[in-house]
Amino acid sequence: MLEPLLNHPDDGGDDLTPADCAVVLPRLQAIADGWAQESDDDPLRHQDTEDARRLAGFLRVCINRRVPLLFL
Repeated sequence: MLEPLLNHPDDGGDDLTPADCAVVLPRLQAIADGWAQESDDDPLRHQDTEDARRLAGFLRVCINRRVPLLFL
C-alpha cells in the first residue's frame, strides 16, 4: 500500500511516521523487484528501479531507528 506516500503533498506537509514507512515499504520493494526482473534495457526504468530501491533504504532506516521520514 503506497497511500501514505502518494497522499503526501509535493511541497511540505507532515513527515511520514515510522508506522507509515512500514506500510509503504513492502509494496515499494515489490514494485522495485518487479521492475528489476523485466528484461528490457530501458535506462529510465533502470533509474526508476534504483530510485525506488534508494527510497526503500531510507524507509528501512526510519523504521529501524523509529524516526519519521522528513520531507525537505
